[in-house]
Amino acid sequence: MIVVLLETDAAGAVEVSLETLAFARTLSAEGGGVPIDAVVVGDLPEGLSIESLAAQVGAHGVRDLHHASGEQFAAYSGAAWAAAVQSVREAAGAVVVTAAGTPRGNEVLAHLGARLGVPMAANAIAFHGLSPFVVSRQVVGGAVIEEMRLGQRPAIFSVAGHAVEAGESGGDPARVVATSPEVAEADLVARVVSREAPPPDLSGSLKSARVVVGAGRGAGGSEGFADVEELAELLHGTIGVSRVVTSLGWRPHHEQVGQTGSRISPELYVACGISGAIQHWSGCASSKTILAINTDAEAPMVSKAHYAVIGDMHEILPAINEELKRRRG
Repeated sequence: MIVVLLETDAAGAVEVSLETLAFARTLSAEGGGVPIDAVVVGDLPEGLSIESLAAQVGAHGVRDLHHASGEQFAAYSGAAWAAAVQSVREAAGAVVVTAAGTPRGNEVLAHLGARLGVPMAANAIAFHGLSPFVVSRQVVGGAVIEEMRLGQRPAIFSVAGHAVEAGESGGDPARVVATSPEVAEADLVARVVSREAPPPDLSGSLKSARVVVGAGRGAGGSEGFADVEELAELLHGTIGVSRVVTSLGWRPHHEQVGQTGSRISPELYVACGISGAIQHWSGCASSKTILAINTDAEAPMVSKAHYAVIGDMHEILPAINEELKRRRG
């Protein structure tokens, strides 16, 4: 039995959770078709019903959808969510528990591993057999792939974003199983007590974005991002910046990519005016395709990119944007 922790938005299970279900289906097939259950914790986002979620994940191979609800889950708490997942895992007899490698997914699984006294592997991209069960996982921001043996049960690991393709497998809606696990007071000590909306973001979090348009010192200042923003919008992507940009106050910290920011793995990363120092590279090395735009042909980012354009980003980006708009009529 495999249990997958889901994260949701108003449309249903988020893309990285659907990718995790695809990973789980491959693992299930290797194990002879063991069932896959999913668990969602707390109130669902406004506009999303448990029935529509059950239909969605059923098409992705889920047998039972466990919904852990109750006052104890009204506010997010990593330990409380772990208690809910532990309860579902014990009831289902699961030997594998997994989730998307998001900040929340990694936090909950780390709590679960600590509660059960077993190791937890973060950001897995593949597995190798079942006995022994070994996963390959991204470390150092994806610059290094490490093999980690998970010899104890349950095997607990998160799946790196965009490591596999999400895709439906067909199937009836999952059976909804309502549950209200008990949560110790100690598990509610650290929890979300208030929320503050972040500044507007073009297409969501950097972690799950399929296209990221990045900019560094070459932007020249806070006023130098108009073309970057336009390209991100045209590509339905989001903005990522280097540390120097946030240090100078040109852009907010939540947009930072790198060792002290977000680690990204988009289909396309357009790095504009970014030198590509190791701290930044550790955050973007997992990008499928990198296009560097830089005046310095010897910059580390240029040498590591799949494609490069040598020139001033303030001349090249407007030309790209105009061509994209022309082609779209």
